[in-house]
Amino acid sequence: MTIKVGDKLPSATLTQATAEGPKPVQTDDFFKGRTVALFAVPGAFTPTCSAKHLPGFKQHAPDLKAKGVDAIACLSVNDAFVMKAWGEDQAVGDDVIMLADGNGDFTSAIGLSMDGSRFGMGQRSQRYSMIVNDGIVKELNVEAPGEFKVSAADYMLAQL
Repeated sequence: MTIKVGDKLPSATLTQATAEGPKPVQTDDFFKGRTVALFAVPGAFTPTCSAKHLPGFKQHAPDLKAKGVDAIACLSVNDAFVMKAWGEDQAVGDDVIMLADGNGDFTSAIGLSMDGSRFGMGQRSQRYSMIVNDGIVKELNVEAPGEFKVSAADYMLAQL
């Protein structure tokens, strides 16, 4: 079943690459007590994700934070090292937290997996964005296959 507005995010472990190595990130802790703009992409370094999705959130980070967002996080079914390299390549700095859902456990738990096998990508995340307040989904924007409209940073800005 797909997560919906008003639902609590499931407990899961994501991973963030740090200077000390990969660090587990518990969703319960990460989302607790703050407003997070979370967006997910089918894959790091893929065309739309690299040209539009991640850069849009980097560009609009100050605007999102001015409207009450405490943290911006990018999630993909990739490993933490790939997410770190992609964040460095895109120069996101501290503006966007790069989170890996390496096995797709969180993505599957919220019902937003997609089968990218015909592109040689296996199970991945659908493209979406959500506003999460203290672990509760306040807004959810899931893209239609092949689209990039409702999960964009400027679309989210209009929701805040």
